[in-house]
Amino acid sequence: MKVYQYPKCSTCKKALKWLDDQGISYEAIHIAESNPTKEELKAYYELSGQPLKKFFNTSGLKYKELGLKDRLKDMSEDEQLELLATDGMLVKRPLCITENNVLIGFKEDEWSEKLK
Repeated sequence: MKVYQYPKCSTCKKALKWLDDQGISYEAIHIAESNPTKEELKAYYELSGQPLKKFFNTSGLKYKELGLKDRLKDMSEDEQLELLATDGMLVKRPLCITENNVLIGFKEDEWSEKLK
């Protein structure tokens, strides 16, 4: 299991602590240093069954700087994936990838259900 995370992110810290407390092993990946590729993001998106917009860190500075709130609706899926692959800070985190699930953000109930 991979967990893309940002060490200074309080939600990521909570998620990793929760995984540790449950005794669940994972590979923590620093998302700003090792962003998922466009191909990986496309695979995660397809596996997740979630709208692509959910993969964007809508509260992040980069998202706001680029004016993505208004721009995303005019971008193709391919363009959105391309953009996400350019900067890990655009990707919602933590992003937890298992063989069968993709969990976006940390919601303890959802993680309990899908990871135990």
